[in-house]
Amino acid sequence: MGNDFTTMLQQLFTTGYYGHMALGTLVLNILVVWIMVHFLYYRKSRRRDFYFTFMLLGVAIYFLVYSMIFVLEDMKGKTGIGIGIGLFGIFSIMRYRTDAMPVREMTYLFSIICLSVINALGCAIDFYEALIPNIVMLLAMFLCERFLLKKGLQSKLVQYDRIKLITPDKREELLADLRERLGLDITDVTVGSVDFLRDTALLRIYYNDKAEPADNHVSNVIKVKRDEWEDVK
Repeated sequence: MGNDFTTMLQQLFTTGYYGHMALGTLVLNILVVWIMVHFLYYRKSRRRDFYFTFMLLGVAIYFLVYSMIFVLEDMKGKTGIGIGIGLFGIFSIMRYRTDAMPVREMTYLFSIICLSVINALGCAIDFYEALIPNIVMLLAMFLCERFLLKKGLQSKLVQYDRIKLITPDKREELLADLRERLGLDITDVTVGSVDFLRDTALLRIYYNDKAEPADNHVSNVIKVKRDEWEDVK
């Protein structure tokens, strides 16, 4: 057992391969996922829970796809069956969450899953062929984060009780009231569903994230139905 493990390590670090596994694509996958999460996602969101999730999912998906395809092939299984089972498991993972995941986080999750699959399949192709999709994806995410998203702004849903201020003519009073009560640098607000029986309205506020502590997860506290917030743009 000890000799086999020593032989495996020698082969892995001498040739860069152990079986079908390429050390280069494994390191590439971890590095690209880390750059994507740490420098693009975490810098704006400051969500440590998603940081943890994205990093571990990137590694787990890599080994899942590798095992489903190459290990099954070595066991005289059908490669197509391995791919099917692997993809089924990958996309089933996206259902394990209990809370609704924001669109931006879901986009990062899907991108990380796709890159991990590509890098795992990169064990069977040239390293530079696997490198190109990683560079393109990183570049696309950087450009989108840099130019398409509002710099320094975050949004969250708020259940608001002073519905007399939600009319267009009292917009400035609404913004002033929200800034005073929430202590945030609110720049914009949109009105969603209104409940006249309870005198409440669902608002989406946009604020400067520098005014809020990094570990504030208030956005996940309010539980509302999808039809109440999906039209709040």
